[in-house]
Amino acid sequence: MQYVIRPHQATDPELHDYRGYAGQVAGGVLKPGDEVMHLPSGLTTKIQRIDTAQGPLPEVFPPMSVTLVLEDDLDISRGDMICRPHNQPWVSQDIEAMVCWMSENRTLARRDRLIVKHTTRTVKAIVRDLHYRLNVNTLHRDETADSLGLNEVGRVTLRLTQPLFCDPYSRNRQTGGLILIDEATNATVGAAMITEGH
Repeated sequence: MQYVIRPHQATDPELHDYRGYAGQVAGGVLKPGDEVMHLPSGLTTKIQRIDTAQGPLPEVFPPMSVTLVLEDDLDISRGDMICRPHNQPWVSQDIEAMVCWMSENRTLARRDRLIVKHTTRTVKAIVRDLHYRLNVNTLHRDETADSLGLNEVGRVTLRLTQPLFCDPYSRNRQTGGLILIDEATNATVGAAMITEGH
């Protein structure tokens, strides 16, 4: 169960001491009184109240966008995550993923540099390894492949400049998906499904 924090702390001009954390529920069900953990700090607290534009709610679930009011004042910023203490995501700088390459202007190869967008976080990455290219018709793995072209699928290892809080795509599509962006043009060049984190 994760709760992905979006860009800002919510405030109410009529309540000077109001401090909530606006975000989108990525998995599980959250209720007032639940114990939660903030990542990356590892600090735990409890949910005091869950607010929406329509008023407080007794429980929330994906893909609702809500504001959490916590019992403790934590330093939470864009890209951080609130999760259950016993159901934490991977925290990893090395990620294996299945990539679908979508650019006709360039290929994807070992040592290429990219920008990776994951939930609300954007980090730089380098392709450490291209394990194989997958023939989508026969499911044959071509382990001699040294690049991926337009509409080709392959398994890669990415080394990130900062750790991500992620899950395998098979478990959670929101925290297990990546968008790959060209550093030079800011164009989206691929999409990826996380399979492993190290």
